[in-house]
Amino acid sequence: MNSLSELHLDALAEVFSIGAGRAALSLSEIVGDEVRISVPSVQLINSNDISSATLSLKSGRFGAVSQHFSGPFNAEAVLLFTEEQALKIVSDMMGSQISLEELAEFEHEAMCELGNIILNACLSAMADILNFTLESSLPSYRVASADDILARLKKNTNQPYIMILHIDLAIENQSTAGNLVFLLSSASLTNLVTHVDQFLGSTS
Repeated sequence: MNSLSELHLDALAEVFSIGAGRAALSLSEIVGDEVRISVPSVQLINSNDISSATLSLKSGRFGAVSQHFSGPFNAEAVLLFTEEQALKIVSDMMGSQISLEELAEFEHEAMCELGNIILNACLSAMADILNFTLESSLPSYRVASADDILARLKKNTNQPYIMILHIDLAIENQSTAGNLVFLLSSASLTNLVTHVDQFLGSTS
């Protein structure tokens, strides 16, 4: 396994933090208030080692926005929040006092928009800084249990590595936490390591 060293992970955290800043600006325009998004840490694990503790998945249901990216490396990206957190985010994005029943009607569309903004901002920052081009599919959204999510992350044997970004998101002084998960093949991980090495070499 061409693993990511601590230096690689620190560099990626810095890159993704730039993307998170871009996403926060875009979301601020939508909600009409300050939005802060940070990426405090990045880790890489084998998909066989993924667990509820790794992703802080407790009991309950979770909203997952998925999007596929292709280029020098291919990845499936999944943005995860608890469903309760997802509804709070939707409420902030809608900017009005509406019931939970009404919120649920907008959940799919709003979470796809949120995911599209965050995922594309993070990936475009990485592409800009590491000097490559990525293309993306349209996002999809589903609500599932922690067990369902873990089973889905583990079952794709073509993408045995999982890169996890822990995300802190604050809208209107209300903070929430989520995870951005990238499913990577061995070849994609190798290509990612190569691009990060080139970036580190150019800045040393």
